[in-house]
Amino acid sequence: MKKRPLILVTNDDGITAPGIRMLIEVMKEIGDVVVVAPNSPQSAMGHAITVNSTLYLEKVTIDKDLDTEYSCSGTPVDCVKIAIDQIIKGKPDICVSGINHGSNSATNVIYSGTMSAAVEAGMNGIPAIGFSLCNFSWNANFDEIRSFVKSITLQALERGMQNGVVLNVNFPKLAFSEIKGIKICRQANATWVEKFDERTNPHGKKYYWLSGTFENHDNGEDTDEWALAHGYVSIVPVQYDLTAYHAIQQLNTWEF
Repeated sequence: MKKRPLILVTNDDGITAPGIRMLIEVMKEIGDVVVVAPNSPQSAMGHAITVNSTLYLEKVTIDKDLDTEYSCSGTPVDCVKIAIDQIIKGKPDICVSGINHGSNSATNVIYSGTMSAAVEAGMNGIPAIGFSLCNFSWNANFDEIRSFVKSITLQALERGMQNGVVLNVNFPKLAFSEIKGIKICRQANATWVEKFDERTNPHGKKYYWLSGTFENHDNGEDTDEWALAHGYVSIVPVQYDLTAYHAIQQLNTWEF
């Protein structure tokens, strides 16, 4: 009898978010699940870790059929680190992060707690996938993408993934019947044009609220932004090696 894979599930929206609850349901169909997720929303935390305060880990019962759920007071990356060291005491067969409420396409991947959790797993030699739905609503319908999540995870388990690579998967905000398929993409050159709104609180002290618009500067038809805009699921292979190899030769001409 084939052994069921051990799957670590985490996210950045918090352990009670509908996205992770759906992801847990799907993963239970595939293997044995361990959940370690933040006890409160940790969106846009990037690869932050907790170093100046204590971390708390609490066993919780949210899914009555699952006795391996833990909420963590830290960041998504903290969750992966402490899961490996204290809960699993080793490496799971795969780590899945999400399903995020909102897009993590293009340069959003840099800020994403969802993707940073997956990247942390990858840095530890664990195959990992970050899933995101382009719908920020807490009541988003994740049922529409359920079969895609399962299929992509099974493919990763069965075919394996290259060392140092994790998958950034984004789903368009569409009904299942409207999704045209899956495209393997590159990350689009799209960025936030940000603005800080200056405001004053009732005590007369100034404070600032971040706002902005997301602008796509990329006309390519091989990007995640293009795929999502045209009704496709986008999969971008992401690496944590940030070396700009193409710049090494030029830098070696500098006189130090």
